[in-house]
Amino acid sequence: MIGVIGLGKMGRAIAGRLEAIGETIVVWNRTAGRADGLTAEVLPTPGVLCERAELILSVLSDDAAIDAVYGGERGILSADLTGRTVVDFCTMSPNKARELEKRVTDAGGAFLECPVGGTIGPAEKGALLGLAGGQTTAFEAARPTLEKLTRRLEHVGPVGSGSAMKLAINLPLMVYWSALGEALGLAMAENVDPTLALDILADSSGAIGAAKARVPPIREMVVNGDPGGVNFALQTALKDMGEMIALAKAHGVHSEVISAAMARAARASVDGWSDRDASLTAAYENTVKGRS
Repeated sequence: MIGVIGLGKMGRAIAGRLEAIGETIVVWNRTAGRADGLTAEVLPTPGVLCERAELILSVLSDDAAIDAVYGGERGILSADLTGRTVVDFCTMSPNKARELEKRVTDAGGAFLECPVGGTIGPAEKGALLGLAGGQTTAFEAARPTLEKLTRRLEHVGPVGSGSAMKLAINLPLMVYWSALGEALGLAMAENVDPTLALDILADSSGAIGAAKARVPPIREMVVNGDPGGVNFALQTALKDMGEMIALAKAHGVHSEVISAAMARAARASVDGWSDRDASLTAAYENTVKGRS
């Protein structure tokens, strides 16, 4: 039995994917209504779920949610985890991942971190990039299920390495949105139509893979002030950027580039953009209304 803890946007997509391919799952979420549309049984606490499932997938948003769900009354750690494997999908610091591994193993279980690259669409299609860190036995226990959720699954090393790799792949993405915003600003400053400018930028050698999908909503924000939907909220991106900078500092790695990108994103957040998609950092200070 597979248990899914946390039915936010990504957790809900993962649960839906598992059901779509015929897996039987049980779920828990703080707000039970998030399970609407699933056939899965909704269990009353994370602890009860862990008593029912051999493989537990934890898809939570941040350290505060992790602490509450793992260590809270009737949380994950209240259960006897003997013979069970807990897989955590959250993007966190390597130290936090190592802390969770110790707490889970102390409760008798096995722990694997597996932060993923990709958003809701890839999750629904089983096309995420899985970055697993942990003992080989934990990885092998989770592999059959994780392979159904991913287009590529890599065991990158011990616990902590998966978190570091996820922060590493998110870093150039966060930098790109800020760089795209500055590039667009240059073009608009010399009266290039923003729709045309963004179309050219997305078709250029400097564009990243995500640009083609995200440039249309960026254009809508620039031209019409429409923020559209959210795949990866700016407030979450800021959390991740803070983790990148902290990890770099801990190891003496330079972080000037991501620090500059975070400063721009932080200004946007202060201006009320924190709940918008992180890619809209490219539109910040470039809206037609804002420049008129």
